Amino acid sequence: MTLNPPAPRARIGSHPRLYLVTPRLADPAALVREIGDAIAAGDVAAVLLRLEPGDERTLINRAKTVAGAVQRHDAALLLDGHAEIVARTGADGAHLTGVSALTDALGALKPDRIAGAGGLRSRHDAMLAGEAGADYVMFGEPDRLGGRPPLDALVERLEWWAEVFQPPCVGYAANLDEVSPLTRAGADFVALGDWIWTHAQGPAAAVTAAASRMAEVASPAAPSTER
Repeated sequence: MTLNPPAPRARIGSHPRLYLVTPRLADPAALVREIGDAIAAGDVAAVLLRLEPGDERTLINRAKTVAGAVQRHDAALLLDGHAEIVARTGADGAHLTGVSALTDALGALKPDRIAGAGGLRSRHDAMLAGEAGADYVMFGEPDRLGGRPPLDALVERLEWWAEVFQPPCVGYAANLDEVSPLTRAGADFVALGDWIWTHAQGPAAAVTAAASRMAEVASPAAPSTER
């Protein structure tokens, strides 16, 4: 399965797709109950499953619990790391943090599964990931301590990548207000993080609001459906 960007390649006036990022989960049961409605609320290409540490069998079982719930809605399930268990979980690929982790995982993932790259702290890292064969690069996701680049730096990085390179780029939106500038910058996918799962009206409402912001960039006169 491939993680396909919109066609033609996203730019101002076209529609990127959504990419949902889960909280770190020890028990995915609650997520499974909500994920279908969340995916159906927008054009969701993929879900990145982040798991709390556990032994290999526990991690496999958790991922299997989520895989069917995601894939039946025609979205790809990616594991955050854990490339070595992707095949046994039925997931579609993995998201790797850093160039070394990406290159180490390629043998386990290629050619049949997605290898995404994040944690790219410089232009040089991003170019190395692209050259190594990353199926996408992600910019703006928080590090382990919650640190991330300021929005203007993230927009600049997305504009640079979208202008020069072919592999799709993902812009990580830390809140609803970041969705529009990342869309405008040319992201092929906009990642929605922890904030959607704590939305007062539920994750589906948060995804609907994000999709509305994206549509407004492409069609500024269109009325908002956001609540």
